[in-house]
Amino acid sequence: MAALLTVRPGGARYVAYGVAAVLLVMTVVIGVSLPETIEFTTAELVTLAFTLGGVLVVLHGVGRSRVVADEAGIRIVNGYRSHDFHWAAVAGISMKEGDPWPTLLTIDDARVMLFAIQRTDGPQASAAVRRLRELAA
Repeated sequence: MAALLTVRPGGARYVAYGVAAVLLVMTVVIGVSLPETIEFTTAELVTLAFTLGGVLVVLHGVGRSRVVADEAGIRIVNGYRSHDFHWAAVAGISMKEGDPWPTLLTIDDARVMLFAIQRTDGPQASAAVRRLRELAA
């Protein structure tokens, strides 16, 4: 089925991928700019690579978050975890004043945050929550 609604975080995604690009560029620029007299041990290089890789993995997790809804149900991707629910299993969508993102409530009282919908995205976030509530009704 075709998606009726697909939402990705706006600002959070731009910040995540922007920071990732800056980190990569800074690492390369600093590495190339250092005098040849400075040498790193293998352990230092491995530590740097794993640290940079870990940060990039976390930032990509933020950037890949999304909510996809169709007539059958909703798929929520928060970082590297996915949750699939049929509309019959959804009790509601909650986004109280001051909440940074909405929460999906299931009929068995489970709660899943919808990280792709950020309050900081303004009217787009409100419109996405309204549309999800319509689909869940």
